[in-house]
Amino acid sequence: MLRKLLPVLLAVVGLGGGVGAGLFLRPAPEAGDHAAEGSEPAPAGGHGDTATEDAEASGHADEPEDGAPEYVKMNNQFVVPVVEGGRVAAMVVLSLSLEVDAGNTEAVYQREPKLRDVFLQALFDHANTGGFSGSFTDGSNLITLRTSLKEAAALVLGTVVKDVLITDIARQDS
Repeated sequence: MLRKLLPVLLAVVGLGGGVGAGLFLRPAPEAGDHAAEGSEPAPAGGHGDTATEDAEASGHADEPEDGAPEYVKMNNQFVVPVVEGGRVAAMVVLSLSLEVDAGNTEAVYQREPKLRDVFLQALFDHANTGGFSGSFTDGSNLITLRTSLKEAAALVLGTVVKDVLITDIARQDS
């Protein structure tokens, strides 16, 4: 009888421990979350914060504060072949995001085909000069790559782009 009951008891204790750990370790609620504060949101026609109501009416309720940068993730990854001795020795896959001035996200998406073109050219140049060979994740190599990508982005978007962020990078040798 104990042999049949013990696995059930262990499963219940494990489940209870997992639920307890999940509740204990969950992230703290955001400051603007009305449900977490225990207060109810202002009614639609109520006397709430007029600045918030104006922002919601104009469709800009989710925009960051004034001066805060926005981050725009490029839609697709970049695949760069590493050629050695006339054959493809490896493939490097990168994901990029751009740090831009507030309110310029749409401008980045409108110019994305041109951005992708100049980014690929910069990535191919980096690969052809040996930037993806050896310890390609070394700090100085990544600074060189980020600088060339930022200069390429400035050709398309001007001073809108503040920085180019490499969010993922992987190399697959063949």
